[in-house]
Amino acid sequence: QVQLVESGGGLVQAGGSLTLSCAASGNVLAISAMGWWRQAPGKERELVAEITSAGHTNYADSVLGRFTISGDNAKNAVFLQMSSLKPEDTAVYYCVLEIYSGSPVPSDHWGQGTQVTVSS
Repeated sequence: QVQLVESGGGLVQAGGSLTLSCAASGNVLAISAMGWWRQAPGKERELVAEITSAGHTNYADSVLGRFTISGDNAKNAVFLQMSSLKPEDTAVYYCVLEIYSGSPVPSDHWGQGTQVTVSS
């Protein structure tokens, strides 16, 4: 069994910064990829950023140059540094980790979500 705990959300003014954290515990043998998704009210969930175990990253165009994803495999953790925040970044942010727990095929595990609100 794997548990993910997110932290770091909150209320910030436009132009401000926040850092989100997500750590996995339990039966984690290896992590192949980590990412952050977000869902704003009335909108579909969208990919924000992702990073592979080799360190390759991918960002949504809307956050490129403002957000930075990083991972710490030793701590089974992923981080999202957000700067120059805009009101349109307001959403619930979810981490997802692709984890090997004994099966040859990894499984996606989602965090509980953390609210980020950017005021204008």
